[in-house]
Amino acid sequence: MSMRERETAVRRMLEQTPAQVPPDLHANVVRRGTRILRRRRAGRRLMWLLLLAATVAFVVWAMTVHPWVEPPSETTPPLTGW
Repeated sequence: MSMRERETAVRRMLEQTPAQVPPDLHANVVRRGTRILRRRRAGRRLMWLLLLAATVAFVVWAMTVHPWVEPPSETTPPLTGW
């Protein structure tokens, strides 16, 4: 397809009357967009809630187990009876 044929095809498309838009299209788009935003907001809140719950669970576990404390050595038997 040459440049001239492409140009005439584009001009032909632009000269045609535009397609009719349904009258309730705007209302449908607004409703759908509102629903999508509401779902995204709910998903974000759920993710923050899960992150908060995981953080609390980790802090509670760390406070009860004390993973930073070195365990006592059990390789040498205690010296008793000297």
